Amino acid sequence: MSPASSPSSTTPSKPLQPLLNAATIVFRAPTQAWSASNGELGSAAIDGVYHGDVRHIRAIALACPDSAIEWISAAPDGADRVVFGGLLRGLDDPTPDPKVRLTRDRRAAAGRLTETLTIASRLTTPITTTLSLRLSPEFAPLHDVKGGLPRARPVDIQIEQDPDAEATVAAGPQQFVLRAADARLEREGDDIVATWAVRVAAGGRTELAWSVELRDDALVVREASSPAPWNAGALAEGVRSDQPRLARWLETALSDLDALRLALPDHPEDEFFAAGTPWFFTLFGRDALWAARLALPVDVGIAASTLRVLARLQGTEDDPDTAQEPGKILHELRATTLEMPGEGIVLPPLYYGSVDSTPLWVCVLADAWQAGMPEAEVRDLLPALVRALRWIIEHGDSDGDGFLDYVDRTGRGLANQGWKDSGDSIQWRDGTLAQGPIALCEVQAYAYEAAMSGAELLEALGEDLDPDLAAPVPEDLRTWAAGLRARFAEAYWVQTPEGRYPAIALDRDKRPVDTLTSNIGHLLGTGLLDPDDEAHVASLLVGPTMSSGYGIRTMSTAAAGYWPLSYHGGSVWTHDSAICAHGMARAGLWIPARRVIEGLLAAADGFAYRVPELHSGDPASATSVPTPYPAACRPQAWSAAAAIVCREILRE
Repeated sequence: MSPASSPSSTTPSKPLQPLLNAATIVFRAPTQAWSASNGELGSAAIDGVYHGDVRHIRAIALACPDSAIEWISAAPDGADRVVFGGLLRGLDDPTPDPKVRLTRDRRAAAGRLTETLTIASRLTTPITTTLSLRLSPEFAPLHDVKGGLPRARPVDIQIEQDPDAEATVAAGPQQFVLRAADARLEREGDDIVATWAVRVAAGGRTELAWSVELRDDALVVREASSPAPWNAGALAEGVRSDQPRLARWLETALSDLDALRLALPDHPEDEFFAAGTPWFFTLFGRDALWAARLALPVDVGIAASTLRVLARLQGTEDDPDTAQEPGKILHELRATTLEMPGEGIVLPPLYYGSVDSTPLWVCVLADAWQAGMPEAEVRDLLPALVRALRWIIEHGDSDGDGFLDYVDRTGRGLANQGWKDSGDSIQWRDGTLAQGPIALCEVQAYAYEAAMSGAELLEALGEDLDPDLAAPVPEDLRTWAAGLRARFAEAYWVQTPEGRYPAIALDRDKRPVDTLTSNIGHLLGTGLLDPDDEAHVASLLVGPTMSSGYGIRTMSTAAAGYWPLSYHGGSVWTHDSAICAHGMARAGLWIPARRVIEGLLAAADGFAYRVPELHSGDPASATSVPTPYPAACRPQAWSAAAAIVCREILRE
């Protein structure tokens, strides 16, 4: 994923990415609607109704000609519903108490948005008025919206007034159908206006409804076909008495994870978590794997299905344009080529530019096996396991130095291909950018763990493998892993004024890039480090330069490149902190793990328990609530899944 643009101003001189922190969202993948807190859509750059990778509707405005609508409340109910409450004081009597109320009950489903409008009156006389709803089509590609350059496409509009009020609006393979029973539909320019004549009896209520059904024939993903296998309320109730903040976060997070589930059309039974809203309603290898791994204590099934989805798309050839290599697990799936305005990045629809997805796939398979994934399902994935292990030991090291690394071979792909994939994420303590090929420290840890757990899987279940697969010999995998561990101990440790710790990476000249970062937390519990070194790394992560009090910063405050609102250079990512805490717990370091969890719970409380993709690295001592990173996605699958890790650690 790519970082946000610079903060917006009131008169921007260049296109800017929309800010998200103040917006209200309802969603069920692959459909989402973003609005102001009063329910209106159109005033903010992010506002609109999206389906897949296209914003179908730019603006929706509700109006009553006889009264201003004064919105006073917004009540979310899970991921896919919010009820807005307002007053119609222009229709009221002169007494102080408001007696005419309007509620707007908005619900999202896959491919559908509905609203129920209810006017309730306490007056002793009837009300006669009208309500109108204006929809503005757009059909702008999602990444044009993200880049601040949306363009409305020409539309074809067909209106049928009888027997039911219905308008069909289309632009190429995308279309939506507006249905508004009992309304009069009219076209005004490219807008559609629905108008209802409304009568409310004395002391009565009148209910109206409208909906849009959205379709995109170019979609490469589809909605989940089955209910979520967990009961969010029951899981939250299990911790409510001891950990009320965790209970609220867990309930919100599990609702979000339910609504983030997607599948591919040719295998609708195999679900995975979409990376997040609004930009990433699709399959990302790294994100789907980490979210599934963190969620294992709640659901082994989605880890198993995620593994199968990615195995079907595993690389088979060497193709620099897609960054594909035999055995490699993909980075991202899109319907069309993805161009990032102003960044020089052009990614093909199926893109493999991720150095960590492949070892993570092996680690998740091993964890899922240990967590109860049926043995027959694990055996079915052993050929993909062999191919992934061969990529790790044969293709992952581009320059032969014994470490997994990455470099963009086209000049159009992602410059950085670990989870910190922004262009400035790998830098020296003095702020200088490191030059690739880059060998990230955490990728060596994933690769070590993958080789060791892969050897265990092959020993336990690989007796019937086809000999033509040429599976690695388990002892050879362990020997390779031992060599990697020894090389890492020799090459990565640095000594700076902040102490001794592993470098974030080796650069193209095999020099250890000496910034203290959260990446080192991903080494914990993998077996790559000795126990004493694990304890030392954990102590640095909960120290004052790395711990904000709301989670672990991505970069130390002592680094020249630190900035609390830098995407990867000082901000706090919830999933990143959760991975660090998860590793601490695996290493038996329970005290620092719980300190990290306490910070994440404070952050969750500050964000009303829907934790965003990232937030500012400002210290808790300076701000009573975490400062938003205003362009952060929310919800994000791996941020939501972090709540499950917190639950597991606090249960120990």
